[in-house]
Amino acid sequence: MGNALKKRRPPAADTPAKSGVDTVLTRGAQAATIALAIVASIAGLYAMRFLAAPVALAIVVGLMLSPIAERLESRKMPPAVSAAVAVVVFILLVGFLIAAVAAPLTSWAGRVPEMWRELQLQLSSLSQPLEMVQSIRDEIRKVTGGSDVTVSVEEGSPVESVAVLAPALIAQVLIFLASLYFFIATRDQTRLTVLRLCSGRLLRWRVAHIFRDVEELVANYLLAITIINIGLGFAVGISLWLIGVPSALLWGAMAGLLNFVVYIGPITMAVILVVVGFASFDTFWASILPMIIFLLIHGAEAQFVTPSVIGRRMTLNPFLVFLSIAFWLWLWGPIGGFVAIPALLVFFAIARNILPGFEWALSEERRRQYSRLP
Repeated sequence: MGNALKKRRPPAADTPAKSGVDTVLTRGAQAATIALAIVASIAGLYAMRFLAAPVALAIVVGLMLSPIAERLESRKMPPAVSAAVAVVVFILLVGFLIAAVAAPLTSWAGRVPEMWRELQLQLSSLSQPLEMVQSIRDEIRKVTGGSDVTVSVEEGSPVESVAVLAPALIAQVLIFLASLYFFIATRDQTRLTVLRLCSGRLLRWRVAHIFRDVEELVANYLLAITIINIGLGFAVGISLWLIGVPSALLWGAMAGLLNFVVYIGPITMAVILVVVGFASFDTFWASILPMIIFLLIHGAEAQFVTPSVIGRRMTLNPFLVFLSIAFWLWLWGPIGGFVAIPALLVFFAIARNILPGFEWALSEERRRQYSRLP
């Protein structure tokens, strides 16, 4: 009897199984929620770009300067003092660079009208093809009944533009310097605070490894790419000086700086050297020689030097690199172009400890190195 009572169960309510349509709708709702969250995050980053961009730049530069602070702290220097020393060293380096390029750059800026006239004279040999294109366009307009449209744009005063932009630029510089100092000074405290907030040993272990990987990837990348770009700048400057380009060291310094922005920087530098060549030489082939020399040096750097220095340890998928640069340039402008690669490295450092199978974006040697990590 007892066994019979035990076997009796109350009638279960009819719970119809989910159909395929319900499953698709549920997953679609989840995907839509994630997509909305991503769009909202991007909109928030764009709306907060005045504050977020200099803070992000400070974190990236702080990761590069952290080894200096760590070396000073190993000699019993307080973190507040070591951070101040690192920031002062960075300011002195930037100030030296600005002082080195300011005078020749100002001189070239005053020659812009003359350079434009020289460029027009050099391109006069292309007048016949351009006239042919113009005649074809006129014939098409006659057939289609199009007409010329004149647009008049009233430009504001340069003094007024500077007066509007200067306070915002100064404010962003101050935000950057303050964020840089406090990030370096409190980096260990920030790490410990985040680890204390983690509930569970496994989560704490993952977060600690994320911090380690971020510091290693970003610091090593920035240090290596800085050394490479300095060498590139010297090579370009000396090569342009040998062929008689005025202010060759200026263009070498600009080549090194613009090379921090992958893809976009070298293209910009090539265009600049085309204009400089047309303003400095009389013949067409001599005018494009500076650009050709730069492209050869940059090609050697991109194909041989950079892969030999960092490619064996860290090779990112080129398509993802391009997408990251395009996205951050659109979001934050030049600052976004500088933080694009470090942001991608941070993403992979997080993915390495959370998502399996992300190693497809890294080099084989880096993959083996990660496989040996605890």
